[in-house]
Amino acid sequence: MVKCHIGRLCRSFKLQRCWKMATTADALGRKPSACARFSSGVSNLEVSFEKSLTFDPVVKHLPADRKKFEEDGFVRIESCIDEEFVDKLNCRLEKVLRGEYDTGTLPDKAPKLIKGDRKGPIGFSGNTNGVRVLQLINVWKCDSTFKELITSKRLGSVVARLAGWKHGARVAQDQIWAKPPGASPLVFHRDSPYFFFTPSDVVTVWVALDDMDEELGPLEYVVGSHKWGKGRIGSANMFFQKDAFSLLHSAADREGIKPNELKIESMKGLKRGGISVHNGLIWHGSKRNNSKTKPRRGIGIHFIPGNANFNQGAFKSTLWKRYCQDQEGNLKTALSPDLFPLTGLPS
Repeated sequence: MVKCHIGRLCRSFKLQRCWKMATTADALGRKPSACARFSSGVSNLEVSFEKSLTFDPVVKHLPADRKKFEEDGFVRIESCIDEEFVDKLNCRLEKVLRGEYDTGTLPDKAPKLIKGDRKGPIGFSGNTNGVRVLQLINVWKCDSTFKELITSKRLGSVVARLAGWKHGARVAQDQIWAKPPGASPLVFHRDSPYFFFTPSDVVTVWVALDDMDEELGPLEYVVGSHKWGKGRIGSANMFFQKDAFSLLHSAADREGIKPNELKIESMKGLKRGGISVHNGLIWHGSKRNNSKTKPRRGIGIHFIPGNANFNQGAFKSTLWKRYCQDQEGNLKTALSPDLFPLTGLPS
């Protein structure tokens, strides 16, 4: 009865997201957020929903510690995204993984849709055997809530300041990596070799959608490794091999660095809504999700300079070729502002 009552209220006021928040709260293991608490009346629902559409989900002006960013290759920022908004993102993620796209547009890549009665977070059935890491690319195209985060002006501006990009920061791509309990590690790698733009700079913002307890396999960085040689090692199809450190150790060997000399810093303890911002050349990865019950969810937002254009390498990529080829099959270097939005300026 309560669910039906909620549904009528939401349909009457076109508050579909609030209804979905309430009906999926159990799956997330959290109390319903303020947007999903219906006891306070319809007027409060309208105010809460309208707020979510008009305010920047990045809750504060972010400190841009450019010196640390340049020296270490990354910075960590706590309590960046409003926790209520993180709850909305996780609720929407459950819908997206089941094929519910509120924009009517498909993401560029999605895993096999979750079907049936698998109601656990990210479709976890309770069995940790053979589970796979779930990857989504460009969720912002298929979901309006994720779009609010990914196109945040405040977030784009801090990226531009940290990177020193005078033409601002442009969204190239987003990627969700969702690890069910028992899911494999993510091999240490660099981001930049998979982006084919000129200038070649890439900066990634990684947003924690869960509290990063040690057992979940938080993101880890090799401090200072963005200063190593730029040669590409490995490929995307090696991301989930059992030895998460093999590519990293090969790269370190080229630099004359032994494995025991690597300084690795973990994002453990980062609460949901916290972020890290890293140079696209830094080596990073994550361990297995050793939890028996908890998912490990995060989204990486990859930025490029505002004046970037495609280069010839984009023709070799299945993902990028669709955006850089004109009707005659020639390279189209200019980026569409609708598909690659400029989201922030350095000032």
